[in-house]
Amino acid sequence: MFRKLLERVGLAGGAGDRPAAAPSTPAAPPYAPYADAALNHIYNLLFCDDPTPFRPRPGSAPAPWQATLFGSAPSADAVAQLANDATAEGRVRALAFNWLRRNGRAVAAKQLLGVIIEARLPGGLDVLAAFSEGGVRYINQTGKTSFFEGVTSLQPLVTALLEAAAAVVAQIGPSDKPRRPPPGGDHVRLTFLVSDGLYFGEGQMASMQREALGGPLLQKAGALLQAVVDLATP
Repeated sequence: MFRKLLERVGLAGGAGDRPAAAPSTPAAPPYAPYADAALNHIYNLLFCDDPTPFRPRPGSAPAPWQATLFGSAPSADAVAQLANDATAEGRVRALAFNWLRRNGRAVAAKQLLGVIIEARLPGGLDVLAAFSEGGVRYINQTGKTSFFEGVTSLQPLVTALLEAAAAVVAQIGPSDKPRRPPPGGDHVRLTFLVSDGLYFGEGQMASMQREALGGPLLQKAGALLQAVVDLATP
């Protein structure tokens, strides 16, 4: 079930050119690419563009970062400290940077916090995400998920992917539009969680593999995906 995506990033045989797909129909997030509501929830949490699902559950004690971001009177200084904490989870930092921007605070540009790669396969949407603290999330087209935190063997691969992603971020800028629906056809979507907003790249898989920036990133993503598959498959 993993082979199709590995083929499309060039690690399990060639991915031949396919007819170009029409761009995704504009809509507004959150999106529901899967039949299961819980899986859609996990998917949308990857992008951090809506803080509401990250709020503490009613009746539960908030985590320290939740208290900082969602308290009755958040402190801008405390939120900035959280945003710039290199040891914090990348998504938590993205939420903090988003809070600062929404509240008119200046933020440093182009601090990469995560990258999400999406590809539409015959069985559904495959999604691989890696974050600045080293965490990895994988949603297979079948709906199977794999989450990894602090796995030593994955860290060099995550670092290599983020370095390739940083090279792309350095050449583009944040989007001024809401996140688009998942890609269709043979397109691959790259979404970058960055301190100054979401950055996007999208194109036909075969074309992006040949690009000077997109090609190395997809190769690094493929290497990470292979390692994730090895860990997740009995």
